[in-house]
Amino acid sequence: MRSAAEPTTPATGRSADLLDRVDYRLAQTPEEKEEIYKLRYRAYLREGAIRPSSDKRVTDPHDDAPNAWVFGVYFEGELYSSIRVSVLTSEWRMSPSIEPFGDILCPEVDKGLVFIDSTRFVADPEKARNFPELPYVTVRLGSMAGVHFHADYGLAMVRPEHQAFYRRVFLQETWCEPRLYPGLVKPVGLMAAHLPTVRERVLVRYPFLRSSAFERRMLFERGGERRSSSVEGTVSRFEPASIVPQQS
Repeated sequence: MRSAAEPTTPATGRSADLLDRVDYRLAQTPEEKEEIYKLRYRAYLREGAIRPSSDKRVTDPHDDAPNAWVFGVYFEGELYSSIRVSVLTSEWRMSPSIEPFGDILCPEVDKGLVFIDSTRFVADPEKARNFPELPYVTVRLGSMAGVHFHADYGLAMVRPEHQAFYRRVFLQETWCEPRLYPGLVKPVGLMAAHLPTVRERVLVRYPFLRSSAFERRMLFERGGERRSSSVEGTVSRFEPASIVPQQS
């Protein structure tokens, strides 16, 4: 059975057009968070990744960590998918991948390296059927975070059957064989990519992953107001330009 969040090959032109109709929303209200927690439960249960529970929701302490951003991906006003982006640094050491892979990651964090830890990637099983680009649109948030936080590495905890895709498309390497993650019944391996090395190759191949400095700032800067990629505004003249290479 194919996972609803399992990536398929997108039509890159269509993906770029769809971005105009997609809204990335940082989950801030109790209602927004609860909708995402229930989406996680439905998606994980369908994949056989978790056992049934009476509350029918999936959440953990990382959702409320100061270095975590939980996003909902909305299409025409409806929640289609979600992903959590955590920033792992020597100051911010609370991160999902640290739990099963701390023996591997902690020595690297001690060196001062910065990691983007993208987890809880789920998609609505029914809506994803008609939206093959949804996985790419969703993981784009992790790509943007890597640029915004000047990260050294992007991480992914991936089940064995999905690792070939991450290796082929995102040029990630396997850092550790599968281990059990708390709450899941299927083991996940640790994969990583050195972002400064692979970024240009990935973005030239998938130009719809590009983003502006304004979009990244609106999504990841903390503030009192709701962050959304659809918010319009004026970019400061001191804002750094996007590092995404031009499409040839």
